[in-house]
Amino acid sequence: MLSDATAVRRALAEGRAVVLPNPAPLTCVVTATRPEAVNLAKRRPAGQAVALWAHHPDTLGRLAGLLDLGPDALRLARRLLDEELVTLLVPVREPGSAPPWLAPATQDGWALLFGALWKPLADLLEPFPVLYVSSANRTGQLPSPTPADAAVAFGPDVPVLADPVPADTAATRRATTTVRLDSDGRMDVHRHGAQDGGHGGAEEYLAHLGRTYGADSTPRIVTVLI
Repeated sequence: MLSDATAVRRALAEGRAVVLPNPAPLTCVVTATRPEAVNLAKRRPAGQAVALWAHHPDTLGRLAGLLDLGPDALRLARRLLDEELVTLLVPVREPGSAPPWLAPATQDGWALLFGALWKPLADLLEPFPVLYVSSANRTGQLPSPTPADAAVAFGPDVPVLADPVPADTAATRRATTTVRLDSDGRMDVHRHGAQDGGHGGAEEYLAHLGRTYGADSTPRIVTVLI
């Protein structure tokens, strides 16, 4: 059964995980104010690393002094999150000193930031400046393409927001591409996803990023599970 915005907002305020839709070609995501809620909804260890959702205007501002990125690389990070809607791996300046709100998204000296924000969801999420997020799937399953699929996958314990606009059920959907941005501004594809798939592959997508943002890109692929 799908939920409305009021029920989803109440669940977020209570610290529970919810599933939210994305427009094609992206799949749904599971999010919560507590990282362990995201992990438990996915049926994986509560302490597993998750992504920090960079949906709030203040998020990157708070991150600026914590990331090992110069001014140009930080501006590039903002554009990749805002315009490309990728998931972004960025280096942390002092990994052992990450504040409690960033630590759940930090592993091996890198922070994982999620950028996609569907405009119809902006008002719903605005009261929750710190959210953690992952692809909407139970461990071992594929991410849910639509809310209807997510409702079946997650069952009644996790509220699933109905699509704010009619869903394109015929579209092929994938989770977001994860791009790694080094401190010197060099980029590579860390995990395949919708963005590089839409450009014909990782090398083509990195070439697109280089042309669009004037940044260095390297076709080195390291696939991970998150």
